[in-house]
Amino acid sequence: MHRRAFLPLIVTPALAQYEESKGDVPWVPTPDEVMNTLFRMAGVTPRDTVYDLGSGDGRVLIYAAKHFGARGVGIEIEGHRVLEARAAAKKAGVSRRVKFIEQDLFKADIRPATVVFMYLYTAVMAKLKPKLMSDLKPGTRVVAYQFNGLRDWKPDRVDNTHPYPAYLWTIPTRQA
Repeated sequence: MHRRAFLPLIVTPALAQYEESKGDVPWVPTPDEVMNTLFRMAGVTPRDTVYDLGSGDGRVLIYAAKHFGARGVGIEIEGHRVLEARAAAKKAGVSRRVKFIEQDLFKADIRPATVVFMYLYTAVMAKLKPKLMSDLKPGTRVVAYQFNGLRDWKPDRVDNTHPYPAYLWTIPTRQA
């Protein structure tokens, strides 16, 4: 009988939070300090409706509601994450300001957004860019962390105070 060597998997805190997904992007939580930077870059206020594309456990919208007074809509393909996000919003006392929808982000109606948050892979962002440009109103702010899949679209601002860059773009006025 042939024996195979067994190497134990070492689970670090970062690896423990990384999970497989049925979507295009695994769920990785966004740190509070990064959300704060992104929302300050975007100038988020209580008048804003923040859409989180790939909202995971809801922490981004809960943060936006608690710290900036914004309303929010989370689009998430994983049903168990949607349930988790709804429960977390209720516990945080912001369930009247945020809602979570189980849906593919490429099929979601994002037109009401004034701010769009993305923590998505470069390829997913690139695939999403035409939807952002066609569905969002001019002046809508788009923020992203770590990945820049909108490479042919120069960001308005890049913040490098965190381990990875934070990006801000603004949907331009459409040419007639």
